[in-house]
Amino acid sequence: MKRLLFAGLVIMLFASYTYAQTGGMMGEQKGQMMQKGMMGKEEMMGGMTDMMSQMSDMMARMQGMMKDTPPDKMKSMSETMRDMSKQMMDMSTAMKKGSCSEKEMKVMQDRMKMMQNRMSGMQ
Repeated sequence: MKRLLFAGLVIMLFASYTYAQTGGMMGEQKGQMMQKGMMGKEEMMGGMTDMMSQMSDMMARMQGMMKDTPPDKMKSMSETMRDMSKQMMDMSTAMKKGSCSEKEMKVMQDRMKMMQNRMSGMQ
C-alpha cells in the first residue's frame, strides 16, 4: 500500500513538473520573442497582406506599361521586376518561418516604397 501511494505521488509530481515546464517554456518563448523585436502573428499577417495588395497593384500597372514601354526604359523595368521577385521571396521566407522581426518587416516595407517610387518615375 505504501509503495502504491509512493508511486502515485511520484507520478503526480512528475506530471505537475512536466506541465509546469511546458507552460513556463511557452511564456518564456513569447517573452523572448517580444524582447527580440519579433512581431506577433496578427501584426505580421497584416503587414504581409498590405504588401501583397501593393504588389498586386504594381503588377497590374506594370502589365499596362509593358505595352507602351520604349526600349530605353526596359532596363529600369527589368530591375523593378527583379526587385519585386526578391521581395516576394523574402515575404515567402517570412511566411514559411511563421515569424518576422520588426526590423525585417520595416526593410520589406521600405523596399516596397522604393519600388513604388521607381514605378511612378517610369510612367
